[in-house]
Amino acid sequence: MVNASEIKEHAEVIGSDGKHVGTVDRVEGGRIKLTKGDSTGAHAGHHHFIEMNLVKSVDGGRVQLSVAGQDAVSHEEEQNGRSVN
Repeated sequence: MVNASEIKEHAEVIGSDGKHVGTVDRVEGGRIKLTKGDSTGAHAGHHHFIEMNLVKSVDGGRVQLSVAGQDAVSHEEEQNGRSVN
């Protein structure tokens, strides 16, 4: 498992397919908090979160997830832990 301290602010988060998922705001409570700018549609203007257990690796300032970009988006959570979808 990746150590949360390896994940830096402003790092790009990508799916296993290389698709952009978001940008790290910070790691908070065992989850990656994505910047507000990465939220779109009905969920625009606030932070979404990705569970750390989806992180496969951190390399060169990028956080690579173990799931494809579209799948990662379906795993995003609100601050209260509820699913975005």
